[in-house]
Formats: sequence, structure tokens, C-alpha cells
Amino acid sequence: MFSHVMIGSNDIARSKKFYDALFGAVGGKPAAQDAKGRLIYAHNGGLLMVSKPIDGKPATSANGGTIGFTMANPEQADAWHKAGVANGGTAIEDPPGVRPSGTYLAYLRDPDGNKLCALCRMPAA
Repeated sequence: MFSHVMIGSNDIARSKKFYDALFGAVGGKPAAQDAKGRLIYAHNGGLLMVSKPIDGKPATSANGGTIGFTMANPEQADAWHKAGVANGGTAIEDPPGVRPSGTYLAYLRDPDGNKLCALCRMPAA
């Protein structure tokens, strides 16, 4: 359904440090940067782009919006979360763990306030 997700940043260098660490923790590569300075992350068939807003106004996060990333296992979600916190992200909501839905979730806000989620579907008991 989706071709890509684009989020705004007020500091591309800060975002590159954060997202390079986040994707590196799960086996992804550092961002490619296009001629307009946008960061491009391609991993597991998905595409995330980070850009200064085209209209020149400050980037803001979505209130109620969440960007979810599929994880192979809880250990990968934990590594993702740890890398995010160590590189300018903020842990939010409950600590990483299995929720009543049977999914393992870990939540962060990136340095610009965008809400991110690592999700691992746990095998049925």
C-alpha cells in the first residue's frame, strides 16, 4: 500500500546520527543523501526519508501519528530501542515488552518528536 514514509527534521545532521544508529542496530545501512540533502533509508523493502520541510517552516511531529518498524525478534527491538535512546531519542510509553495483544513493542520519539515503534509479532503460545 505505501511506497515510502517522509518525515520532517529541523536538523538533518542530528537526524542522520539518530537514524543511522537506529537502522544500524537492526542490520540496516547508513542513509544515502540526495542532492537536496534528504536522508534516504532503504531496509527490508521499506523506504524512510527525512527532510527539512519544503515550505521552509519548522518541522513538527504528528500528534497521534506513529511510524512502525517490523523487527525479527524482541532482541532486535531492544537493540533498536537502546540505539535510539543512546543517539538522542526519548523512550516513551511503557518499557519495551510483550503487550496483551501478544506483540512485543518498543516506543521512542526521535530528536524532532516523531513517534516510532519497533514491533515484533510473537509466536502463538
